[in-house]
Amino acid sequence: MQSIQPLRLAIIGGGPTSWIGGMHRRAAQFDGVWQVVAGVFSSKADRSRDAAASMGLDPVRGYADVASMIAAEKLREDGIDAVAIMSPNDTHYPYCVAALDAGLDVICDKPVSTTAAEARDLASRAQAKNRVLCVTHGYSAYPMTRYARQLIADGAIGPVRMVQVEYIQSGLAKPIEQGTMTDSQRWKFDASRSGLALVFSAIGCHAQHLACNVSGLNITAVSADVGALMPDRTVVDTILANLRFEGGARGQYTITQAAAGGENDIRLRIYGERGLIDWSHRQAGYLQLNIEGETARTIGRGDVGLLPEIVRLSRTPRGHPEGLAEAFANVYREAAEAIIARRTDQVVATTNYPSITDAVHTMDFIEACLASHGRNGEWTYLG
Repeated sequence: MQSIQPLRLAIIGGGPTSWIGGMHRRAAQFDGVWQVVAGVFSSKADRSRDAAASMGLDPVRGYADVASMIAAEKLREDGIDAVAIMSPNDTHYPYCVAALDAGLDVICDKPVSTTAAEARDLASRAQAKNRVLCVTHGYSAYPMTRYARQLIADGAIGPVRMVQVEYIQSGLAKPIEQGTMTDSQRWKFDASRSGLALVFSAIGCHAQHLACNVSGLNITAVSADVGALMPDRTVVDTILANLRFEGGARGQYTITQAAAGGENDIRLRIYGERGLIDWSHRQAGYLQLNIEGETARTIGRGDVGLLPEIVRLSRTPRGHPEGLAEAFANVYREAAEAIIARRTDQVVATTNYPSITDAVHTMDFIEACLASHGRNGEWTYLG
């Protein structure tokens, strides 16, 4: 499904020198369903205009604040249809509120809020306005993580018994807060701006969402150890947790940004009554399926016989590697398709993009982890 004209998108944050900003802009425009036309790239009007110009946009549509942008774009015949938010974490909730209240659809970087109560408020606002609020959990949009989800839903490994997810990085393996920090590092080390737990806001929410999305199960309770591997660090760089899922499945959750040598290592293993599904970000185009009593299989995203909804997530032939940009592009395309369907009164059979409903569960999860840690790892129920 594609509109005759691309949907018009405004970027909040993510200026021309931002890595994540570049990722979002490229992903949005990958399939021709979005066109970036405006944005807030700096709180200084001249810098925002210059940033817009450097990205090939009309400088007039580089705004100094969100309220001014929404007001000005509302008066234009070619005004924006949606916003993509990738500013510091503490701004996500108020910017989502402003956009939803103005009738705009929203694509937001994680986390959408700093509390579960804020996430629930956003869910209510999105529902009341009948608007898309998509969260950019790109790892759940790889062809093989989507296929893993489908296999589990179809009963390929039987009822889920155990889920293990880990996300390991090394970016905080040195005491960088004791030296000169960049602006980006500075706000991340300010707990009032980065969220309830730095590592969770940065990578942990991705791991939790991936585990729940692929298994098809929400987490019901946690027993967590929350803290820092780096001595004397005052923000959270590590969370270890035992999990209980719907239906009685058990799980383990390991995330850290302070493991020297870790290179964005993500691994998901889901064990069912009959076998195992194993996915690693190091080999994102492949999925291991081991069924008891059968030959172990390695499934590739280019294999013959994959479902059409899995095939459409790949854009290059087998043997040519795809990665995070394409996965992000899948999220943007699916959000656009949902918006176009609403505008043209079409029915969408399934909604695959990570939604505000997922985000509510994410924030419930981290609040339960923090509460459990405060009770010396006592089992704590979500919600």
